[in-house]
Amino acid sequence: MNDDGTQDARGTHANPVPRPASPPDVPAAPPRPSRAPGTPPPPQRPPGSASAVAAWLDEERPPARPGIWRFGYRPPRQTAERIAPVTIAGMVIPLVLAALVWSLWQRGITTYQLAPLRYFTPQEWWWGGTVASPKVFEGRAVASPGAEARVVYTGICFAALVVAVAVLGSWRAIISYYVVRRPQPQRALISAALAVVTLSLIFPEAFPFAGWSPVPVIDALLSLIVLIADSYEPMASSAFTNTLYTVVTLLVLWPFARLGAWWPYAKQLLAPHRPAPVALDAPRPRSQWPALRDAGQHEAADLLTAEVAGGRMNDVDCVRIEHAFAAALRAAAPGAFHDTVMSQGGAAWTHPSGARDVQRRTARHDLLVGQVRIGRWVEHEHAPRPYHGAGAALGPDVLGTSLLAVGPSGSGKTRTLVSPVTEALAVQALTGGCAVVAVSAAGSPLCTDDAFDVIVRIGDASSAHDLDPYAESDDPDEAAEILAEALVGDLDTGGTQGAATALAQLLGPFRTVNGRFPTLSELRELLEGEEEALTLMREGIATRGDDVMRRELDARVRQMGTPGDVGRALADRLALLDRPVFAGFLGRGGPGRSFSLRAVAHHPMRVRVELPKHGHEEACRLITRLVLAQFHAVVRESRRTHFAGLVLDDATGTITAESVRRIQRLRSQNAGVLLTLRTIGDVPEALHGPLYSAVGCHMAFSGVTTWDGSRFAQTWGTEWVETTEVAQHTVFADQPMTRIFHALRKRLTGQVVTTEAVTVKQVERERWSASELAHAVPAGHAVLSLTNVKGEHAPPLLVDLRE
Repeated sequence: MNDDGTQDARGTHANPVPRPASPPDVPAAPPRPSRAPGTPPPPQRPPGSASAVAAWLDEERPPARPGIWRFGYRPPRQTAERIAPVTIAGMVIPLVLAALVWSLWQRGITTYQLAPLRYFTPQEWWWGGTVASPKVFEGRAVASPGAEARVVYTGICFAALVVAVAVLGSWRAIISYYVVRRPQPQRALISAALAVVTLSLIFPEAFPFAGWSPVPVIDALLSLIVLIADSYEPMASSAFTNTLYTVVTLLVLWPFARLGAWWPYAKQLLAPHRPAPVALDAPRPRSQWPALRDAGQHEAADLLTAEVAGGRMNDVDCVRIEHAFAAALRAAAPGAFHDTVMSQGGAAWTHPSGARDVQRRTARHDLLVGQVRIGRWVEHEHAPRPYHGAGAALGPDVLGTSLLAVGPSGSGKTRTLVSPVTEALAVQALTGGCAVVAVSAAGSPLCTDDAFDVIVRIGDASSAHDLDPYAESDDPDEAAEILAEALVGDLDTGGTQGAATALAQLLGPFRTVNGRFPTLSELRELLEGEEEALTLMREGIATRGDDVMRRELDARVRQMGTPGDVGRALADRLALLDRPVFAGFLGRGGPGRSFSLRAVAHHPMRVRVELPKHGHEEACRLITRLVLAQFHAVVRESRRTHFAGLVLDDATGTITAESVRRIQRLRSQNAGVLLTLRTIGDVPEALHGPLYSAVGCHMAFSGVTTWDGSRFAQTWGTEWVETTEVAQHTVFADQPMTRIFHALRKRLTGQVVTTEAVTVKQVERERWSASELAHAVPAGHAVLSLTNVKGEHAPPLLVDLRE
């Protein structure tokens, strides 16, 4: 790094272009034990949030699904699940009907009454038990002959009635709702109360407050067991009776113990009590730099806190210093970080361009999470609840999977999508966390000039920079591959591989002789077979005695003029760029102006490439393909910590088979591409499917045709939905009297007698059909689906780009 804070990146040639340097692995600064003059003294205590930046830092940003604007986002609360009135009615109605049926049964079929008071006094009932209890049958005759059979029969009927009520009334769901979902100890107490009530129904003699008879089922079983026990002397004893009572009691308590989780609760109560953990102090707000304080950087944290509270730092400064602190921790150099902060305060590690922000922001940014807001998700019945009314945002997490946007001219692609994303990446580059390359036509509203470090205006004589067509490559094969993709990548004749081989057979020998790659004019002469140029190359190779380069050149010369020679197509495409308007550009403007796109892979730079004005459409497509090919080549060669983004305002004629394959690899290279098209017809039909599969985010603007909509519909697939169909069927009566009533009703109402047939079924439908995308998307809206680099998906949802 130079003394002035700039770094001479590769590709700047004679006159270095100031290149922003990423936060160094070891933040270096002149050691200064005391603070610099003019720096405010550290406060005695951390001040409160007194500035807008402090409030922005302290704002909570909860985790959210992809595409949700997290600043100010509040996740929807989970509403307490309430039991439906229909379920309550379903429980009560069978119970009432069961009571009515049981009452009629008792009154009309048998005279046997369960009330024990008919046969005994209260004292006898308490000490002797009920008619059907084992204690009554110990040495006492049955009061009514045949009562045993009637009790058993009645008990069976009562059991069937209870089972029917439980099934029809959904008692299992009711108990699960009111008991199982409650926390301890409330769950254990409720289940214990239910167990006591059940035991009082089974053994009412054990509960003096119970004035009812035992449950007929238990009464019948106990009566039957007692009758059997009377036949065997060993069983006719108090020990057997008490054991029987104990077994029945345990069987009754067991399901309630499982329901109330008594055993885990008992182990919890009986476990040795541990001392309660000491309550920690409340976490410090982010505006007081808690990460620095945890690392022992209290002086630096106090200084930055004062800077933030005094309004002397903006959001770019805060995020930039956080990135530098993370780099210092990775490099184990906290001392250098401390010295730099104490000497420069909030201006530490400022971008080498000197900018700490762009002059004018047109979009809302949240640099802490790297998001830019583009609109608001529209509430819809098929939209997940977290997206209802939430802001729609994009960031490197989703742009890392690349984004394809399709919409006709005037639908707002540049204004509502390309411009905010480019501005967001440019602002994030000031923090050292991003690099951006934007390609657009001259005069397009794509941020202001101050938002970029390098602006290459192809065909404009006032441009301060030129674009190196070889991306400063030293390898002839790599340079030939980049140039072949730009020149003939969209052609079917010859193929890109054949064109790359033909170019490499000329670039290698030329570099051997001249020490550089040829200009586009010189390369065109070689491809066309100019004898003078080829002779000079032969002589130079012979002088150096390089047999390998001689064989390369001879192979190229032998192929010239053959029917399958791809050199003619390459020369014709180069003729489009070898025009007077491009004089001084694409490697012909001198080494002082040449700019290499390779610097983007090493530094968080902001680059804009302006295409020529109208009249050179095919040349613009060649240049756009050249930038795309160079971007693919440079982002794969270094392990960088910052994100690299390429924004193509118009990708017409840019998509090739090779570029689609390379776009798929960008996700693992911490890079992404934003592509916009007026129609998918601008891409060869054979590449429609691979292109939609290569990108992870898809966006259909208002006004797309049904043909374009069908491609999106196929990409987004189908989902299962529940549909309800109501059919009206005419009722045909068979009886004469019924036909008379139907005729009279038709005469009075004017309508035939019908019945409704309701059918509810699950069907598989497209998430968005081609017709809906073409006709149901309002103006200023778009349908957007997102996928982030972690693989999380957001379904295609309608987004309002005007909010």
